[in-house]
Amino acid sequence: MIKFERFTLPNGLKVIYHQDKSTPLVCMNILYDVGARDEHHEHTGFAHLFEHLMFGGSVNIPNYDEPLQMVGGENNAFTNNDITNYYLTLPADNAETAFWLESDRMLSLAFTPKSLEVQRQVVIEEFKQRYLNQPYGDVWLLLKPLAYKVHPYQWNTIGKEISHIENASMDEVKDFFKRFYHPANAIMVVAGNIELEQVKLWSEKWFGSIPALPKNQRNIPAEPPQTEARRLVVLKDVPANSIYKAWHICDRNDKSYHHFDLISDILSNGKSSRLYLNLVKEKKLFTEINAYVSGDLDKGLFVVSGKLTAGTKIEEAEKEIDAAVYQFVKEKLEDNELQKVKNKVESVLNFSNTNVLNKAMNLAYYELLGDADLLNKEEENYACITAEDIITTAKKYFTENNAVILHYLMNEAQA
Repeated sequence: MIKFERFTLPNGLKVIYHQDKSTPLVCMNILYDVGARDEHHEHTGFAHLFEHLMFGGSVNIPNYDEPLQMVGGENNAFTNNDITNYYLTLPADNAETAFWLESDRMLSLAFTPKSLEVQRQVVIEEFKQRYLNQPYGDVWLLLKPLAYKVHPYQWNTIGKEISHIENASMDEVKDFFKRFYHPANAIMVVAGNIELEQVKLWSEKWFGSIPALPKNQRNIPAEPPQTEARRLVVLKDVPANSIYKAWHICDRNDKSYHHFDLISDILSNGKSSRLYLNLVKEKKLFTEINAYVSGDLDKGLFVVSGKLTAGTKIEEAEKEIDAAVYQFVKEKLEDNELQKVKNKVESVLNFSNTNVLNKAMNLAYYELLGDADLLNKEEENYACITAEDIITTAKKYFTENNAVILHYLMNEAQA
């Protein structure tokens, strides 16, 4: 049980406090309720661009990293489809530095042509190196628009194409900041060796004067149900043939999400999992194979992906994946197999909440889901799942008409 307090400033900033006296540190996590799904389809990659721009300095603090490093702190950030998350840790004696730094860039980020151009080039280079010039790097650039035709999950966090970042104007960037990077669109968690009254005092001192703006109201189109399988075959300069097969599933707050999480573990978590034992160890059809849930807040994907061994036919590989996934629809799931993965999940949940930074991140995320206390209910959410629940969910979603298939093949010169 993770105990916490919460309060909200008049400008709309949600603050969650968790005390952990076992650490000499204080962690601050600020989650902005903005991700790639909030972008315009002709201006994608902006949320990720801002992940970088927010470290480019504010009006009063030209170098974000320098004052934090001087007091022994560390920081980082990440962006995905749904959120942009900034976090830092520093010695408890220097905790006020975190409030000063984070409030200043929320209030007055420096929009200089130099900063925009520097970060623009960083993102463009990342796009090229990680997504275009790396084997299998463009998988999600291909798979997402195959799976989504209406919902903005159809583009990756990096963006649809480089030109959207290349052509981003200063006015467009400022408008994006004004819409999303303000108190009412943020959740701040302060965790560690610090007192509640101190957090309240510094929160009001540093964040209280930031002007209140209305929280962004989403109007995201729902992805219509898929009625037939979608396929794409590509030839690339890669060392091995690969397959990616995905099914549309529920959103993160649906109770079926936990069912899919357990199914993914049954299929591919560890060397005793079904896919590893059958397709890697025994039949030697794959060198590696994985099953996972995208974890998106809106309706996401359940994905099975694998790299084939030399000589394995792609049709045979897909047939074996289908046999493993559709087995949940056809056969009874044994209680001991289900309990084994439940035990692993319980262990992972407990371990993830021993680190004060992880606790800060988790509290922010679950507050976004609706209530930070949902974090304390996750073990029970998994523990109460029955084999019948798994089968019911599998029957609903694991159909061929609901599938998206990408065959990512070596070009003929390599094969």
